[in-house]
Amino acid sequence: MMDRDDERVRALLEAARAVREKAYAPYSGFKVGAAVLTGAGTVHVGCNVENASYGATICAERAALFGMVATGDTGPVAVAIFVDDVEPAMPCGMCRQVISEFGRDVLIVTATPTSTKHSTIEALLPDAFVLRK
Repeated sequence: MMDRDDERVRALLEAARAVREKAYAPYSGFKVGAAVLTGAGTVHVGCNVENASYGATICAERAALFGMVATGDTGPVAVAIFVDDVEPAMPCGMCRQVISEFGRDVLIVTATPTSTKHSTIEALLPDAFVLRK
């Protein structure tokens, strides 16, 4: 697993911070940016996009992961999340489940301008749903 102090983690957080500015959050005002680093070294970004029909809203983490998949990649090693708030925001339950689909040891790094938290998806969602065929 990637070291949490790795230069790639800092760059990933910067990508998440930058894309946060593009978020569309007219209802909550809570803008979120996310960046996914793949094993191949590619970075995919996403931001939250709200909708008047709240269920149609997409979180930044899923936007970044779905963009990753659209390029043909399915190997995230880290997900960075950036919010401009007092406390770092951890992924919601739906995003945790989606991240876990791609691996249990994915590093999760979430930050604000003054604080950072690190975890893994395994720690955040220890009993993720797995479809058994």
